Amino acid sequence: MRLNVPFDLDSTLCCGQVFRWKKIGDWWFGVVGDHVVKLHQCNAELLIKGATEDFMRQYLGLNDNLEHINRCVNKDPFVAAALKQFQGLRLVHQLPWECLVSYICATNKNIPAIEMMLRKISAKYGEKKFLEDKQFYTLPSAKSLACSTENGLRECGLGYRAKYLLATAKKIDDEKIDLETLKRAPYLQAKKVLLSFLGVGAKVADCVLLFSLEKMEAFPVDLWVKRVILNYYSEKFPPEMVKKMQSRKSVTPKEYEAIGDFARSYFGCYAGYAQEYLFHMERTQR
Repeated sequence: MRLNVPFDLDSTLCCGQVFRWKKIGDWWFGVVGDHVVKLHQCNAELLIKGATEDFMRQYLGLNDNLEHINRCVNKDPFVAAALKQFQGLRLVHQLPWECLVSYICATNKNIPAIEMMLRKISAKYGEKKFLEDKQFYTLPSAKSLACSTENGLRECGLGYRAKYLLATAKKIDDEKIDLETLKRAPYLQAKKVLLSFLGVGAKVADCVLLFSLEKMEAFPVDLWVKRVILNYYSEKFPPEMVKKMQSRKSVTPKEYEAIGDFARSYFGCYAGYAQEYLFHMERTQR
């Protein structure tokens, strides 16, 4: 596929949005829905095996007007440096169910642990697939996981998250909830639905909203983003709030809401894109 827009495959797949891709040699291998996909970027050419060009164009965010988005969020030297350093980084448009499972597993876990959990869940409950001589497993559907057990999920390394994932799968299956329909709902309405799932807090909801439901105003806040706020944007907040944020590692619900409201006011409707660039810059500088 000829790339006629800015794109950086490596930055896009390794910036902490997705957890089911692995680079082997010069190629990225991943599982998206029923597709086992192999990707390689050579300058302005993207080589694809296992999926159509249209499917990957949508999934990799290549339909997003990145130049326009960057102009909108380029508000200061800090985000400008991130935009320059990671030119072509795009938000991946994940499948909502897969994104929700990923971020329920991601609670208080690092990336290798998240990848391990998803790999074990898929091997235990998913469908076996092959690409060339390599074996993969699809992520199980909500219906499949609704038939699992808490102990079975704990055996996949989920710990207390097993209860949350099982309850969410059962709710989605029992109530026939179609997560795709949330793309048409306003941000706050879609967020309210996600928050109704056991174990889904504000950060998990915002990740799902941003990375799979096309709510680019969503601004997930974790400890990395908190550091960004304290390092570069502390003057935008009341001094007392800054002192409290500096005094503890966690982010209170009030602080989370204040940071998100600031980001949407300051960066605008593409605040989530600014978040991903700043988040990735902060992680790679450490």
